[in-house]
Amino acid sequence: MAEKKETIGRTLTVALAVCLVCSVFVAGAAVSLKQTQQQNALLDKQRSILRIAGMLNDNATGAEVRKIFGEGITPRVVDLETGRFTDAENPRTFDPLKAAQDPSLSKILPASKDIASIHRLERYSIAYLVEKNGRIETLILPIRGYGLWSTLYGFIALKSDLKTVAGFGFYQHAETPGLGGEVDNPRWLSQWPGKQVYDDSGRLDVAVVKGGVDPSSPQAVHKVDAIAGATLTSRGVDNLVHFWLGPDGFGPFLQNLKKGDA
Repeated sequence: MAEKKETIGRTLTVALAVCLVCSVFVAGAAVSLKQTQQQNALLDKQRSILRIAGMLNDNATGAEVRKIFGEGITPRVVDLETGRFTDAENPRTFDPLKAAQDPSLSKILPASKDIASIHRLERYSIAYLVEKNGRIETLILPIRGYGLWSTLYGFIALKSDLKTVAGFGFYQHAETPGLGGEVDNPRWLSQWPGKQVYDDSGRLDVAVVKGGVDPSSPQAVHKVDAIAGATLTSRGVDNLVHFWLGPDGFGPFLQNLKKGDA
């Protein structure tokens, strides 16, 4: 009997065939799971919005999240250039993060204005409204900015006066566990509700401060303790809040909303 000889060509052919078969399975799985992944990502986002707005407990099922969000939250597109609501995009399908990568829907931020280190700013964003009898009870705004190792993505919820924090938190980041990762610590997050991001004159006056907040100080209502051992992450949070509530973010929109001109 003739012996079958192993050759480099035969080995490469077998390896190539295995790679092709595996790639077909991986590609098929990716395509078939894409819709499920998108639905789960949307569900996680809705859960974060409701949690930060104080409308959801941590044990809620997916069906409960969808029901509460659908009945209690109204998403609306905001034109960041005009500071007003717009119908230019569909608020239920528009993705500001994708728009920020599209030159036709975003702009490059100069370094002097890019305090949150996001590089590009989308023209349109989404505001999430909780309304009662035609009036806004809670306004939830998306925020993002760079910490120490990553971009932090989250939301800030404001009460009807549009200056008092109702809730604050992040749904995605890659900060150091046990240090910058403490942005997820409920104890740290519990400082935010009740803080005022603007003073009585409308000036942006909120800060994450190192060394602790003096509760007896008149400025305590505008200050949040920094995260111990995470100076750069704390500074990043301070910067991103100032950017998104300032003149280059949602600041003009909030001013117009207060005047009833949004």
